[in-house]
Amino acid sequence: MTVQWTAVAAFLYGEVGVLLVLCLPFISPLRWQKIFMIPLWSKMAVFWNKMFLTIIVLLIILFLDAVREVRKYSAIQVNEKVASVSANAIDHIQMKLFRSQRNLYISGFSLFLCPLFVLLSLLSVFPKQHILLAASLHKANNEVAAVKKQSEGLKREYDRLMKEYERLQVGGSGSLCEPSKEKAETT
Repeated sequence: MTVQWTAVAAFLYGEVGVLLVLCLPFISPLRWQKIFMIPLWSKMAVFWNKMFLTIIVLLIILFLDAVREVRKYSAIQVNEKVASVSANAIDHIQMKLFRSQRNLYISGFSLFLCPLFVLLSLLSVFPKQHILLAASLHKANNEVAAVKKQSEGLKREYDRLMKEYERLQVGGSGSLCEPSKEKAETT
């Protein structure tokens, strides 16, 4: 594999690796938000945009070159004139066809997963999603705090009522029975 196709293959593997890291479910939204809000990203954005456009142009050129090579080696048919050619020459043509097809697939997938189309759209969606998830998490924490505060208030009110009940039980047991006496007298 030549240097250009090795670079394209390395770029493809890098893209797949970045996509897999971005899709990890156990990284918290707050951590993604912290990662994406680093000021270094905004400073590098201009450089990265130019680099991605350059990479796209190079991938398109390499893809078109691979298409041309595949068509060139696919067009060679073994006919009667070529039948006198040795088996080594046919194997050599088949090998070149395989390599051109491999290069076509590598450049095609690299172009398909190109950061401008996939990674950048994921990078633009992930921060928004994680900001929304962080906001939902913040809202849930606020609701939990409100419920705890409400339960503490209810507990204090329950304790106050229990003390009042005990005071009424000990201090004036007749006062609890008086309403029933009044009901008995009215009937």
